[in-house]
Amino acid sequence: MLFNFDVQYAIRGVQVNEDDLKLNGTHQLLVYADDVNILGESVHTIKENAEALVAASKEIGLKANADKTKYMVTCRDQNEGRSRCMKTDNNSFERAEEFKHLGKTLTNQNNIRVEIKSKLKSENACYHSVQNLLSSSLLSKNLKIKIYRNIILPVAFYGCQTWSLTLREERRLRVFENRALRRIFGHKMDDVTREWRKLHNEDLNDLYCSPNIVRLMKSRRMRWAGHVARMGERRGVYRVLVRKPEGKRPLGRPRRRWEDNIKMDLQVVGCGGMEWIELA
Repeated sequence: MLFNFDVQYAIRGVQVNEDDLKLNGTHQLLVYADDVNILGESVHTIKENAEALVAASKEIGLKANADKTKYMVTCRDQNEGRSRCMKTDNNSFERAEEFKHLGKTLTNQNNIRVEIKSKLKSENACYHSVQNLLSSSLLSKNLKIKIYRNIILPVAFYGCQTWSLTLREERRLRVFENRALRRIFGHKMDDVTREWRKLHNEDLNDLYCSPNIVRLMKSRRMRWAGHVARMGERRGVYRVLVRKPEGKRPLGRPRRRWEDNIKMDLQVVGCGGMEWIELA
C-alpha cells in the first residue's frame, strides 16, 4: 500500500509534455500497481516524459528497472525510431517488437494473432495438466465438462472481450475445443464397420449441448461493448471507443476492426442496422 502511494505521488509530480498523445484532449499516463505506461506521438516525447518520471521517482527513493522497462513504436512506418534503444540519464531502454502487459501480448503491428497464439499455448499447457482427468473412466461426462469449462476455458477467455476475431482465429479456437471434447467423450463405434473411431465434429455438436467457445467469446465481447457504451465521457475506455483516428487507411483490404465484429454479432441476433451504442 505504501508503495502505491509513493508511485502516485511521483506521477502527480510529473509535468506531462504538451505534445503527449491525447484522446479527445486528455493526456494518457496509464498506471496499474507498479506497471506504468507512457503514451506519446513520438519517441522524443516518450523520452522526455520518461526522464521526468524517473527524476520524480528518484526524489522519493524509487528507481526504474531498466531490464524490465521497454519501449515500442506502433505505426505503419517501422523505420521511425529505428534505434534499438532509448537512452535517458543513466538508463538505456531497449526497443521491443512485442511485450506482455497485464496478461495480454501487445505487438508493434497490433496483430491479434500473436495474442491468440499465446493464449492457445497457455490453454494447451492447462489442457495437458488435466488430460488424465478428462479421459478417466472414474469420472462422469458431466464432471469432465465442468472441469473443461471451469479450469481450461477461463485461460482462453482472459481479455477476449477486446479481440477482433477473423475466421482463421475462430477456426483455431474450435480445433482446440474439439480436441478437448474428443478427450472427454472418447471414441464411438461405427454403425457400418462396427469399429471404434474418433468422433466427428457433427458428433461433438450433438453431444456437447453448451455454446461453443467462439459463441461464448462473442457473448462476452458484446456484453463488454454494452458496458463500455454505458460509461460516461469521463472514462478513458469510452473515449477510446468513440475517438475518430486521424489520417487514412492504407491501400488494400482493411483489417476487421473490433467495432465491425460487434456489428456483425448484432446482425446475427437480429439487431443489425441499429446504432449499437444507443442500443446499449
